[in-house]
Amino acid sequence: MNSFRAHYSLLAGLGNGLAAGACWGLVFIAPAMMPDFTALQLATVRYLMYGLFSVALVLPRWRRLAARIPQGGRPALLWLGLTGNLGYYILIAMAVRLCGINITSIITGFLPVIVGILGTREGNGLGLRRLLPSMVLMFVGISLTGIQALHAPDAGAGGTRIDMAHLLGFMCAVGGLASWSIFALANARWLRRLSDTSAGDWGLLTGVATGVEALFVIPFACHGALSHPPSRWVAFIALGAGIALVSSLLGGIFWNRTCRLLPMTLCGQMAVGETLFALFYGCLWTGRWPTAMEGAAVLFLVLSVVFSTLAHAPSSSGPETSHAPI
Repeated sequence: MNSFRAHYSLLAGLGNGLAAGACWGLVFIAPAMMPDFTALQLATVRYLMYGLFSVALVLPRWRRLAARIPQGGRPALLWLGLTGNLGYYILIAMAVRLCGINITSIITGFLPVIVGILGTREGNGLGLRRLLPSMVLMFVGISLTGIQALHAPDAGAGGTRIDMAHLLGFMCAVGGLASWSIFALANARWLRRLSDTSAGDWGLLTGVATGVEALFVIPFACHGALSHPPSRWVAFIALGAGIALVSSLLGGIFWNRTCRLLPMTLCGQMAVGETLFALFYGCLWTGRWPTAMEGAAVLFLVLSVVFSTLAHAPSSSGPETSHAPI
């Protein structure tokens, strides 16, 4: 029975992780679809809508859910909303504008390496030695895109030059990567601590906190708002609502379930789904095939997840699985 539970948790965790990646990959398309809106405006509308959706779903059960939040839980929700949602997306949206969808999406693939290493310090994670092959593959895959992120063709010189916009975009992507790594580890710890709160409810509470934070950003996001016609704003808000519903609400629930089902060392690896789906969506949007370097990077990323999954495969006896609601 333990072996069955362990295998079920592994497969269900992998499935939820892929579903989360498919939802999150869409966020890289929004800045390209609405290039006349700023990254701050994109983040504000998206997370205001996320907050509204979450409030609507939480309100009928608010007293019961609020009673389950332990001391320190409310500040933690605000911190998670900032690092995993508002601050992260502003940085990523800026990176997409400055260095492109595909470069940004693959740079964020460093997340599994960072979270995987940090996860080795958690009680349910594997040791770094067993994860080393997967980490090396992941590092090589991301490193293949470094030159693309830091250099751009110089049409006038016929060679390459350091492009400051690409460099700034690269820095924004790295900043977003650090922000989300902090979120991933802290969020997983809270999910393990709140064994009587479902992954979906914790995601909704995080959405409420994020929506509150987005209210304070509205005055800054209004700069240049009058330059857009009303019809453009309607389309922009509709896009923000769609991204909020799919990427924030559903993606967050899938990810929280992944954190409940998998150890942190493998859970972090599943974040590569965002990179792979973002690259796929980006190629569809731009109407092109991946470059040779991007294709090689994707291959290394996929192999990394495969190696990590094999390393985490349960033995015949199987470990005990969590009974927390997912």
